[in-house]
Amino acid sequence: MPKPHQSMNGPPDGYYKSMFRANGRIKRTAPKWLHTRQVLSSSFFPSPYTGVADSFRSEVDCALAQLEAMKQVKGGPAYLGTEFGLPDYSDVNEAEIPEQVSTLQDVVADMLELFEGMVNTAHPLSQPNVLPPANKASIIATLFANYFSQNFIEGEYAWNLEKAEMETSAMITRLIPGWDPSKAGGLFTYGGSGCYLYAVKYALAHVLQLHDSRLNGVRTDGKILVSQQGHYAKMNSTDWLGLGMDNIVDIETDDDTNAMDMKDLREKLVELNTNNIPVIAVICTMGTTDAFAIDPVDEVAALLDEFPNPSGYNRPLIYCDAVIGWSFLTFKGYDFSKNPAGITKSISDTIEQIYNKILKIQYADAVGVDFHKTGWVPYATSLFLAKDLPKFKSLMNRPGAVYLNERTEYNPGLYSLEVSRSAAPALSAWATLRYFGLQGFQTTITNVLEMSLCLREILKAEPNMICVNEEDTAFVTLFRVYPDDVDAETRYERELTEDSEEARDLLEESNILQQKTADALWWWLRSGSQIDGMYGPHTTYTSGFRTTDYQDDMGNSRAVIYALKSFPLNVNITYETMLGLVKRVKIARDMVLSGEPIPELPHTPICPPYSVVVPEVGGGKSDAGRTRITDMMSGVVGSRKKRHGRGI
Repeated sequence: MPKPHQSMNGPPDGYYKSMFRANGRIKRTAPKWLHTRQVLSSSFFPSPYTGVADSFRSEVDCALAQLEAMKQVKGGPAYLGTEFGLPDYSDVNEAEIPEQVSTLQDVVADMLELFEGMVNTAHPLSQPNVLPPANKASIIATLFANYFSQNFIEGEYAWNLEKAEMETSAMITRLIPGWDPSKAGGLFTYGGSGCYLYAVKYALAHVLQLHDSRLNGVRTDGKILVSQQGHYAKMNSTDWLGLGMDNIVDIETDDDTNAMDMKDLREKLVELNTNNIPVIAVICTMGTTDAFAIDPVDEVAALLDEFPNPSGYNRPLIYCDAVIGWSFLTFKGYDFSKNPAGITKSISDTIEQIYNKILKIQYADAVGVDFHKTGWVPYATSLFLAKDLPKFKSLMNRPGAVYLNERTEYNPGLYSLEVSRSAAPALSAWATLRYFGLQGFQTTITNVLEMSLCLREILKAEPNMICVNEEDTAFVTLFRVYPDDVDAETRYERELTEDSEEARDLLEESNILQQKTADALWWWLRSGSQIDGMYGPHTTYTSGFRTTDYQDDMGNSRAVIYALKSFPLNVNITYETMLGLVKRVKIARDMVLSGEPIPELPHTPICPPYSVVVPEVGGGKSDAGRTRITDMMSGVVGSRKKRHGRGI
């Protein structure tokens, strides 16, 4: 029999008691650690009690006041503070933990320095790629959840806060026809890529159930079928889960709708079926970032019924990547014929069309929802929602740890990826759904679309500017700017359709102008300069929106369309903001055409551990893996189609 562990010799009786006075205060002769502990317990943590002196709330008020003081006055630049240049990362590896404790005031002051120059997402000049401001209820919810630092691993630790996850799942489920809130359920995860990873893992466990893939690993080259316009998370997920990026099968997209081409999907399914290769999942995109392509999920489901997996493999799962498009579900019950909110007719018609397409989400087995995109809550707040949660749990369940006790009925740590999770995402989403209601979401989405329409109408009045995605619906406006003496419509038509060396040269020249104009706008923003009394906007551009009509090969860099981009998820953007954006773009264009080089922004090289390194992958028999890595880094997935819904 092993001998019992010998414990350290304890202090003599009365030792700890001797360190304190009768009134409970520490004696001066007590050890230094005890004096430090007194400082920590009285000053470093909020009091566990009410009705006692506690400086925490006033300290939060003071810190928040300092943060808000970093905002600019109306008409000022879009960044916080006064240091507007590029961040300096050169010495980050020199950081050390201080020897002594610090004051909260000193730490807050250092913390505020990290916010210097950061773009204020609520500023009207801020229109970058999917970066909306967070609403008040979600910010308060995040503070509340972190105040007591609860862990979503199980109900014992998070208690009623777990209801926020379950009730949010139920609220979203009720927006999807045919889904049952008593059966569907979800988990909050680290982002849209987390939802995607959950979906692919769920599909692997389901389709390969008879092959014990959870025990033996993935030993089958099953395929993930996804639109060419699908998010690059398809590469992240197949890579990290060990299935491999070469097992992605890209489905062509329709030239007009940007949606998955059902003819091509059928051909791919026939080929796989003939060769007895199982399909793990079909990923349907419900709103790409730029073109807002929506795949016909009902038709996908019908084809999967027609072409079942080989014997020994379960039916493929359908996952709807609705991280952007989900919010259109909030138009449930809106009477488009009466249009009680008075939405502009063309926008009301657009919303109705999108809503009817998004409703096909009902045919999915799982859905991804990003509240931090079109839910206006802090990053990262994403919900993976399974139509049949009991099935998901049975496939993904695992034994619990001996030191965890199932004291309540809800213990998601037994089947979640992260195990330990913050309550903040679920609570902020829950609070936002209750705060906005359907009406609030409908109004906010309408505002984005109205502002996009404003910009498009303004562009029509500019002879040297043109919207290049007029056929695309939803949030993004892509446009090109030309010199004053060039008619934009005529030039763009020629660049798009004429297969000649001269036209290609013009296209390349125009693409360079778009890129340099975007660079000039970036310099304007980050230099802190005022031009004609105006500060620069925070916008972006795309270097692969679509190919020309005469070239379907994305590998030809001369046959793609560059475009400037407006993504107005900011609720403070107005018609005047859009007028100002067009004026600023023309000024930036003139800076480029003047021939004067755009000044370089001062910057320092990044420290070695974080230097940019091009990954080495692949080898073996093909360069497919290397190609996919290149695609992922550039943001443009190889495609033969014309329009491209580039993800973020």
